[in-house]
Amino acid sequence: MRNKRNLILISISTLLLFACAYIVTPAPDVTPTSPAAKGWMGLATQVGKSAAGDLHVDIAIRNETADWSAMDAAAGQPATLTGSDGKSVDCATVQVGTGGNRIPPGFQVRGYTGGTKAEPKAQPLFVECKGAAPAPGMKLSIPYSYVTGPLNYYVPSSVTNAKLEIDLDKVASDLTYPVADAAEGLIVKPDAGIDAINKCVLTLQGVQRTDTGLELSWQTKNPGEYPSYVHIGNPPVVGADGIIYGVYESPHLADAPITPAGQTAQWTTKVAVPADAKGLYILVPVESKQQRLFIGHVIDITDK
Repeated sequence: MRNKRNLILISISTLLLFACAYIVTPAPDVTPTSPAAKGWMGLATQVGKSAAGDLHVDIAIRNETADWSAMDAAAGQPATLTGSDGKSVDCATVQVGTGGNRIPPGFQVRGYTGGTKAEPKAQPLFVECKGAAPAPGMKLSIPYSYVTGPLNYYVPSSVTNAKLEIDLDKVASDLTYPVADAAEGLIVKPDAGIDAINKCVLTLQGVQRTDTGLELSWQTKNPGEYPSYVHIGNPPVVGADGIIYGVYESPHLADAPITPAGQTAQWTTKVAVPADAKGLYILVPVESKQQRLFIGHVIDITDK
């Protein structure tokens, strides 16, 4: 009987041991999207003809979701061009989106970087409608989807489907990029400390122009008792020309140095940027609150 009682106690202790080894990470404290959020806005910046003689519309997109957001034109779905007579045609060539990047609320862009890291290529946003020509009274409807909020590697973002409705009579040729209407406090100075996971603090230490773009120097300071990683990926930049520079990849994929307890760690990231690109802002996703949860921050390097 005593042996049986001991066996039961051992079994209970084993179960408790394994139960303690599994820790449920609490849900992050994330501010919900404002009720005033409107999704994304599309603007025609130029209406003309392609090299083949078809209708070509250059487009800018503005984040009006009141949160960080990425958007992309619906895959496999054409845009719809409607004339003043109410007749509609499909437009099969649709190049509209943020290239996977989440951008801040109130920012607007007109392109992103496609291609590969070895051969990056600026991709302007546009729609072409074969067989159509510019005419008064035209409207363009583009189906798209978007996500909002921080990037959580473990929890897929909720996708919202919508349509960009663009009046081609209203050409916005004088837009200012990338800031259209940023909230107060959204953009921080280069020397600002940014809170990261495990009470670490991230700071930008320097910005260096290179033959191919920018080299960004980073530092993390760890005040805790245990070593910690802070992932930020390879942050892109966006400037006065409205192009997001940096081929997108999920920020959890890039290596990050370990920051020892009570010490600092330094490293650099690189982004390909044309020599004439000015008025730049860094869009840095910082691992915060829990592992693989990335909260966006904007660093002003417009003077670099």
